Amino acid sequence: MSLLTRILARSASIDLGTSNTLVYLGGKGIVLREPSVVAISRDNGSIIAVGLEAKKMIGRNPKNIEIIRPLKDGVIADFDITKTMLKTFLSKISSWYSVPLSKFIVSTP
Repeated sequence: MSLLTRILARSASIDLGTSNTLVYLGGKGIVLREPSVVAISRDNGSIIAVGLEAKKMIGRNPKNIEIIRPLKDGVIADFDITKTMLKTFLSKISSWYSVPLSKFIVSTP
């Protein structure tokens, strides 16, 4: 395996889209495609759901749960919620793949 192949195999690319977030792992392809949506409790500000689970709640959520799209009109509207969303997505893929990542590339709208 060449040096370039080993480096690319340990890299990840994240596409923060207004509607969907994609995570690409070198050598694996796209490993995560989730809606850029977060459900938050209005009572205490805790995260209820992220991604597909949060999107399924749209229109069905009780009044104490707010559904947020942290990326609006091609801009990160809420950095803290976006950070939490990314942490959740990365924890999902880290539980699936045990390859230590050496490089990240992040693209935003």
